[in-house]
Amino acid sequence: MNIAITNEHRWLQQLTGRWQVTFDMQDHPLWQEDVRLLDGLWSIAELSGPMPDGNSATMIMTLGYDPALHRFVGSTIGTMMSNLWVYDGGLDETGTILTLDCEGPDMTDAGRTARYRDIITIIDADTRRFSSRMENADGSWNPVMASHYKRMAAT
Repeated sequence: MNIAITNEHRWLQQLTGRWQVTFDMQDHPLWQEDVRLLDGLWSIAELSGPMPDGNSATMIMTLGYDPALHRFVGSTIGTMMSNLWVYDGGLDETGTILTLDCEGPDMTDAGRTARYRDIITIIDADTRRFSSRMENADGSWNPVMASHYKRMAAT
């Protein structure tokens, strides 16, 4: 099967490389992310580092584009969680903000799920931002976390 690479697949290329990750949370240690492409179709990111409690953690994120759905799709898993986050999203009109919708555990009500929005914002070729929001019962969105990515020099 021969899959045509679209502009949306090409958009994922800018995520490739090695990144230093800082979190907005006070006293959170630095992390590192390595991102590669799988045949130009899928971005595979491995993010790892120490948690505030000193334990190490790893997260894997996949992102691709489904031309039949006209949507970005993907997933995230992590060693500090037992659920699979499944993404569905799209780019804004500027082409710099990818908003990914998903569902996961409600952080305010155990045993329930909530809607989340993870947002990747491209600042420039070497800088991006990741933020996550959870939907409240009234439909408003509450910030959960944010992190900043700075491209590291190739070694």
